[in-house]
Amino acid sequence: MNITCPRLVLAALRGGGGKTTVSLGLLAAWRRCGLNLAPFKKGPDYIDAGWLAGAAQTPCYNLDAYLMTPEKVKQSFAFRIGQGSDGALIEGNRGLYDGTDKEGTNSTAELAKLLKAPVVLVVDCTKATRTLAAVVLGCLHFDPPVRLGGVILNKVATPRQETLVRSTIEAETGLPILGAVPRTAGQNLPERHLGLIPRQEHPAGSDTIDLLADLAERHLDLDRLWSLALSAPDLQYTPRSLFETAAKPERQVNIGVIRDSAFQFYYPENLEALERLGAKLVTFSALSMKTLPELDALYLGGGFPETHAEILAGNETLRKELYQAALAGLPVYAECGGLMYLGRELVLNERTYPMAGVFPVTFGVEHRPQGHGYTILEATKHNSFYPVGHQLVGHEFHYSRPLQYDPHKVRLALKVKRGYGFDQGRDGLTAYNVFGTYTHLHALGSVRWAEALVDLAAGYKMQKKEIKEVTAS
Repeated sequence: MNITCPRLVLAALRGGGGKTTVSLGLLAAWRRCGLNLAPFKKGPDYIDAGWLAGAAQTPCYNLDAYLMTPEKVKQSFAFRIGQGSDGALIEGNRGLYDGTDKEGTNSTAELAKLLKAPVVLVVDCTKATRTLAAVVLGCLHFDPPVRLGGVILNKVATPRQETLVRSTIEAETGLPILGAVPRTAGQNLPERHLGLIPRQEHPAGSDTIDLLADLAERHLDLDRLWSLALSAPDLQYTPRSLFETAAKPERQVNIGVIRDSAFQFYYPENLEALERLGAKLVTFSALSMKTLPELDALYLGGGFPETHAEILAGNETLRKELYQAALAGLPVYAECGGLMYLGRELVLNERTYPMAGVFPVTFGVEHRPQGHGYTILEATKHNSFYPVGHQLVGHEFHYSRPLQYDPHKVRLALKVKRGYGFDQGRDGLTAYNVFGTYTHLHALGSVRWAEALVDLAAGYKMQKKEIKEVTAS
């Protein structure tokens, strides 16, 4: 099947080169022009995707050929743009040709070829002039099937520098300069660890996006960029269901999703997978909600509990209710930050904060990443979610690690074949019907966790019903 869709990939020479700020400005500026763009983020990143969703005012979806098959990437892309979008903007990650190996597998360049999308290269002009033309020329000829359609200059210091870089790149490469963004204090988004601060934690996220839209309107050639997007050829794909399993809307279970500024890392497809299997999602905050809603299961995603440790610890009623609910068999699936919240304690700057206590683990946060990158894990011990031998493919990015735990009291169901995991090549903490892991999964590559969570929720719901009937009689 063919689909027509104006589209662009925004790439850079490295991570931190400015593609996110340019992407945000371009999305917001085009929205002001009346264009409804579908935003996509290449790779597993949650934070950039959250900002892109804010700029486009529509959900942003991740495209990652490591977490899902290339065909699934095309299906996801085609499905999303088929929902009334005027076009698509795909923000790359790292450098244009950077991938998981020396061949550049899973790189932004490979994604651009897969989607037949023209690429605009965002070039950081800090302390450089003519050399940038040599770098762009190398990108142009490094992999000829990649259609490099133009260049945006970023962090330009002076008009003189802009004139020199612009004329040299256009003369030596033949590529047009489609914008030149000056170095401006307001264009730098605040960062934490190796990325941006999540939009949910930014005190003036909307104002920042408006500022970037103003910069884009003044310094980007919006018309020529849109003309380049329109030049993308029809995309061929095989229309199939995005998810591997049949829909089961008749299940009708309530699955809680803790979603606030402490826990905000959820792929939209993961939530859609739960709904497709019959879950009604009950969203609430661990920061402000004092008691648990009526739930049949809980999905607790990643985030930054360490930046909200005092508030989370202070919400004692919710912590204790969650502990008691887990003890009573409430199915819970937790990833990364959610796993930390289920621990006994969180130590920060020599202060100890009590957490939910489902797992007898004390977590701490270090200054360097303890696990960062794609993961492969295998279930080696019986648990409520994955059969023995089942393989999980995901990613991890955490600065936290276990400081103290008794290995005889903590049951780890997963063997880490790639990545770091919880500790000593193991991950997948299990207790009762609770499963916690540092690995994030994407439903388009692995829907098993969603099926298991809904199945467990249905069983737990039936159990509660039977107890009520016995009590009533």
